Amino acid sequence: MKPAAKSVPIVVGAVGAVTVLIDQLTKWWALSTLTPNAEPIEILGRFLGLRLVLNPGAALSLGASSTWIMTSLAVAITVAVIAYSRRVTSRRWAWALGFILGGAVGNLIDRFFRAPGFGQGHVVDFIDYQVFVGNVADIALVGAAVYVVWLNLTGVPPHAQTPRQSVSSAPLPASSTSQADPRPGRPSDEDVR
Repeated sequence: MKPAAKSVPIVVGAVGAVTVLIDQLTKWWALSTLTPNAEPIEILGRFLGLRLVLNPGAALSLGASSTWIMTSLAVAITVAVIAYSRRVTSRRWAWALGFILGGAVGNLIDRFFRAPGFGQGHVVDFIDYQVFVGNVADIALVGAAVYVVWLNLTGVPPHAQTPRQSVSSAPLPASSTSQADPRPGRPSDEDVR
């Protein structure tokens, strides 16, 4: 394994850990400063504000009555990212996977340890975009998804690729007495002998 490839799990873990730390610190701040379901505090007019919402579902409160499904999905994403990151050799992909891991774990902590109970906890959302209310973990997840699309569109592979020669670019064996005629169907000097 190349040195860059060895560092990929470290990058994924470090980016994920920092994302979780920032997410949980900002949620702690929101819980200690903001009042649940109060009028939003405007930051950029009506477009961006602060409003504390304890969300049982996903974005736009989708799946509010299916908290266990959201929890199971977050666990599956976490396990998949950890498993996949062991095969990735690209540091760019490591950053993307780290943000996905951090976002999933940040919201998973809420699902496991916040009221009303284990696996059914409500996620602390406080960044009000007018269309929905989110948090730092959501920003990490959406940003990472956009970055993954960009990596794919620009052709950045998650794994180191070994160069392969195509059949047409492989060197032809040289004849000991003469070169083969490049025209198809024409016998070479060796065929005539």
